Amino acid sequence: MKKGFFYQTALGTFYIAEEYAAITDMKFVTATIENEDEIVETLLIREAFMQLKEYLNGLRQLFTLPLRPQGTVFQNEVWQILKTIPYGETRSYGQIATAICNPHASQAVAMANNKNPILFYIPSHRLIAANGSLNGYTGGAAMKKYLLELEQLHKNK
Repeated sequence: MKKGFFYQTALGTFYIAEEYAAITDMKFVTATIENEDEIVETLLIREAFMQLKEYLNGLRQLFTLPLRPQGTVFQNEVWQILKTIPYGETRSYGQIATAICNPHASQAVAMANNKNPILFYIPSHRLIAANGSLNGYTGGAAMKKYLLELEQLHKNK
């Protein structure tokens, strides 16, 4: 059974969940979420939150957590590529589509990015449109802009 816990930060409330010793979910909580997860803070969930706090304070550029996102084969392929985008850098949907050897799949990449269940740890905020626009992020364009600016600020530290 999945276990999850809620955390309050300056950016809002987050929900982090794990199953089988790997993080499966990290979401913004904008309303009451219904789930059947056991609400408990495990050591792994606590570690995930500590790493998130370090990231948000500019003290961490790389997450070292076991991740197990649940999605289709295509979604998992996209999410694996997203994890390789370096801190403080961005890639376009088209670049990711090319990286998975499917250069005409930009729209499908955008859809997979939108379904990312493990925000921050799988950095979907680093994916932008070819024209540089910041749309298509679960947390909204303002949050995406904030995260990209945070990374630029701390990139060379």
